[in-house]
Amino acid sequence: MLLLRRRSCTAPVLLLALAALFFYHTSTVERPQVRDAQRRQRNKSVMDRRYGVLPLEPEQLHSLLELLVGESCLRRYSDQQSVHQPSGLKVYRSKRNCAGKAIVLTGQHIASSTEVQLYQRVLREEGYRVDQERYAETNSGIRHNGRDGQELSVLICLKGSEKSCLRKINFAHPQPYQRVNVIPAFVGAFLDMGGVCRFLTHSCLAGVSLPIIPSACAFSRQGTGGTEEDWNLLTQPSSLASQGLVAVVNVYVLVSSATPLTAFLHQTGLVKTHLDKNSYATKLLEFFCEKLGHTLALKAFELMKQVISEVLTAAVLTTASSSPPRCPLCFQLLTFTVHYNASVHPVVIMIQTDLHFDSMKDPNLDGQVTKEYVLEDMLRLLFPECRNDDEGPRSTWDSTKVKYSGCEWLNGLCLSLEEMQLLLQFHQQLKGSDNFHLLHPRSSHFSDLKHDLIQRFPVAKDDGKGQSLSVLLEQLSSYYTERNHTDSSDDPASLGHKSHSDTSDSDRCVDPHLRQLYTDPPLVLSPAFNPWVKEYRADVLFDTITIWIRPEPKSARCHIHLDEHRGPRMANYPVGLGNSRINILVVDESGVEPVVMTVYTLHIFRESRPSLPMFDEYMMCGFVQDCGLMVRPDLPCGLEPIAGLKSSGKPLATAQPCSSGDETGRWVVPCLSCSDNRTCDWREIAWQPDSCYHPVLEQPLLQTCMMNKKVLFIGDSTNRGMMYYLMERVNTTLEDWDKAHDTIVYRNLNQGRTLISYSYYPQFWLHKSQRPTFQRALQQLLERSRPLENSPQTVLVVGGVQWLSLDHLKTLQKVLEREKLQNIMVVVKSLGMGFHLPVDGIRSLSLSGVQELYDINKKILESARRLGYEVIDTFSITMGRYKEFLQGRCACHFHEVHRLLIPTVPVHRRLQIVRPAGESVSDTSTQLASAQQQELWSQPSSSYHVKGAVNQVYSEILLSRLCVPYVHNGTKSQH
Repeated sequence: MLLLRRRSCTAPVLLLALAALFFYHTSTVERPQVRDAQRRQRNKSVMDRRYGVLPLEPEQLHSLLELLVGESCLRRYSDQQSVHQPSGLKVYRSKRNCAGKAIVLTGQHIASSTEVQLYQRVLREEGYRVDQERYAETNSGIRHNGRDGQELSVLICLKGSEKSCLRKINFAHPQPYQRVNVIPAFVGAFLDMGGVCRFLTHSCLAGVSLPIIPSACAFSRQGTGGTEEDWNLLTQPSSLASQGLVAVVNVYVLVSSATPLTAFLHQTGLVKTHLDKNSYATKLLEFFCEKLGHTLALKAFELMKQVISEVLTAAVLTTASSSPPRCPLCFQLLTFTVHYNASVHPVVIMIQTDLHFDSMKDPNLDGQVTKEYVLEDMLRLLFPECRNDDEGPRSTWDSTKVKYSGCEWLNGLCLSLEEMQLLLQFHQQLKGSDNFHLLHPRSSHFSDLKHDLIQRFPVAKDDGKGQSLSVLLEQLSSYYTERNHTDSSDDPASLGHKSHSDTSDSDRCVDPHLRQLYTDPPLVLSPAFNPWVKEYRADVLFDTITIWIRPEPKSARCHIHLDEHRGPRMANYPVGLGNSRINILVVDESGVEPVVMTVYTLHIFRESRPSLPMFDEYMMCGFVQDCGLMVRPDLPCGLEPIAGLKSSGKPLATAQPCSSGDETGRWVVPCLSCSDNRTCDWREIAWQPDSCYHPVLEQPLLQTCMMNKKVLFIGDSTNRGMMYYLMERVNTTLEDWDKAHDTIVYRNLNQGRTLISYSYYPQFWLHKSQRPTFQRALQQLLERSRPLENSPQTVLVVGGVQWLSLDHLKTLQKVLEREKLQNIMVVVKSLGMGFHLPVDGIRSLSLSGVQELYDINKKILESARRLGYEVIDTFSITMGRYKEFLQGRCACHFHEVHRLLIPTVPVHRRLQIVRPAGESVSDTSTQLASAQQQELWSQPSSSYHVKGAVNQVYSEILLSRLCVPYVHNGTKSQH
């Protein structure tokens, strides 16, 4: 039975073509390539011994199949309409569309997972209508096949849905064209039976020495096969390592049909030698070339395929002998783990019935990326592009049947509709297997062990139609093997010798799109990822403080960079509270200068800490440090009840103002229970010194305090954040703002009665030899701010995240004495939290490094006090709330500046404070006189606003230290 479409290939033309092929079969053509002819003759001799006289030469079979599946002669099987032709030829033409319906059962996967998206995207590109459901039981398209007018063509059962598929799909009677990614026979064949693979227990395999350890189907450890002792023994460094290859290799095998067996292996695998800590993905042939040299590489590669093919053949034969074949078009991906012990002859040590990447350093991201490349290659191989046009799809099967009287075809061989499908499918797969290597059948590599296996199983020796199809499959594989033999032999020799002198169009990035955007943890993108959509948004929870970003381009000729054209290809990003933005650049680097072709933008919004509103009955809880970062092992972490504070809301704080800016304290927050931080009202969190309070000056008093003062800031962006907060508090407005990285002077503050200046230090982006020293930066700031008064009316605020040292304090003292400014007020902002996250491209502190910073910070505070300087301990304040950083890769910024379009209440009016005993916990505007309220609201609104509760706390401490003489007159207790 043969399948054709009657279009431009009419029956007479077809018969003439067949006659020409048969005539070709009887003729003798002399080949100039003697070596190729000899190889074909050897293959033919092997086939003759096994099957008798061959029906066609491989070239003839290929030519005939090309005729049958040509663009003008191909249609899908479907509802037929009979047309009679001469000579007993009957043609059935189809009315079916290009492709059918595909259903993806997600199982354990969420709908937004990249793997689910991959199946949806590729199948839709191939012309299928794709539906999605969790399990087979909940999908009406599976329960009532074809009732929606479109029969089910493809069923994909992802992890967690396999049992559901096996229960609901009638594998015994599938439709001829239905494809499922589960082969029922493999479910039982690769079961572990007391430490032995089930298929190995078959009586016909008694005495057969297969290249596999008996426990290869056992999974005693996640990501490993065999017993734990076996695995440890195999992966230990071998004393024979110097004599040959010692490695464990994961090979990914696609079985496109179980009966008859057709299988491929992917060019990419996971390898781990005795010198490697983790497995890594690489092209297998390149790996063999690197380890064995060009001469042995191809031999090792072929032996690996032979070993896997022998094991697969044994498994399939045992299942075929015990039950009839089911689901001929079902397919499945398997993972074969093979071990090399100083030899090119491997042994299979593990078989897994899906893809596994557990041995990689990062299986969740790197493993998933590699997995999806293999999956996409598989889908492209099994479901080539289907075009719904008049010409018909090149990739789908015939929709017409050609039947000869007496079922005579190919010298007496007769193929059923099902068998013809398998033959045409295999033909198409061999044509499109760019990233897959043929594993089985391969007549030129028919080992003695395979011959022994076939002799042991009666089903394999049967002279019926199954053998006829096997003949044709091997003949077809022989054609492609011979055609590719020279290229395969030359591949190892050509590896590593690619010329880079040619910058032709083939090297250009002609398809500047992403294939997928991978993140860890996985993000739910809105909208769902689509290569042609350039902007996405995603929300993450408070506890998500870093995200690994790995974009993958559609074309390997396109390069990816993050944020800028010299940025990293992939990176771990800190995610600050609120909005973050990441730009993904697709760049063409084939020319002299890189060209940005496409920009994708990812907006990430990180939620604030989960909070409950404060109830009438609550308790005050406090904490010094978060349990996620134990900076001080000598102190407890997390929330603890504050002794003496009851749910009545009366705080412990006394009416005595603090005498310094580094008084020990803690964060306090009202909660229903201190044992559960989800019951707290985190909007009411406040910084509480242990034995005093930091006053908060009302704005009129603050303006009076700052009159005729000159405040100079030198430091990094955290220092600059305090400066802009001061400017907004004093002026009520912040009309000017800039991310200054040099020296800047503001003379219009407080109606021109206060000067603010700032100098950025250190300029870390410059080479060390070009960076201005601290002394030079300080002198430049002093010069730009003159005239300066040698009194507390001149204030110098110095400090930053983690650059300040004792040497800087000595330099500061010398410069001020030399400039006759030793009587000015100096405020030392100490170190702060930052650089504590594993972020690419910048330094990252370990836990011990952060703990060491605490000790350094303590010494800086003590030294500054001895010099008579004011101090602010920003390290202790930021330590407990290290997760609440805002934008910036250093995770050190606790402030942001936002542009405002509407009037707002001044920031100090919204401060969360702990008042002296008898006053309420939060400050509200209702406590102010109505006249004061009207005056505040009548003032102009800020053009910008400095946001950040943590920055607000230590900035208010700075203001209280600047205005100590005013703290007893009209002040409020702080934070």
